[in-house]
Amino acid sequence: MASTPRKMNVLFLCTGNSCRSQMAEGWAKTLLSDKCVAYSAGIEAHGLNPMAVRVMAEVGIDITTQLSQTIDELPKIAWDLVVTVCDSARERCPYLPGVAVTIHHSFDDPPAQSNGLAEIDAIEVYRRVRDEIKSFVVALPAYFTPITESV
Repeated sequence: MASTPRKMNVLFLCTGNSCRSQMAEGWAKTLLSDKCVAYSAGIEAHGLNPMAVRVMAEVGIDITTQLSQTIDELPKIAWDLVVTVCDSARERCPYLPGVAVTIHHSFDDPPAQSNGLAEIDAIEVYRRVRDEIKSFVVALPAYFTPITESV
């Protein structure tokens, strides 16, 4: 039987699945679609953050079709890589059977960091975090291991 490589199943996990994990999913779908299938979820679901949608659109990535969902709402998938993108998700992440690798990288929370700021200043916080997440996602293939399926 021949073996063919398959894409990695990658989950970005955050507290509310509204901002950071959504941006990470958008970047991975755009930059790594040949290497992985990207998903995002939260411990809770707070809906898509409009400012996250806006700053991703600025770089040509439309995340409006992505779902803000909890881990329990995800399809039952064998996760090859789970990435927690905030400390709260890392601490509260439930046991996910079959996870090959879990990594953690905490990004600033744009809604919290920009609370009380004028919109012009708040958008800069979102842009900075967006760009930090992009740099992280670009480096993710270092964690990928070749997976093959029998055909």
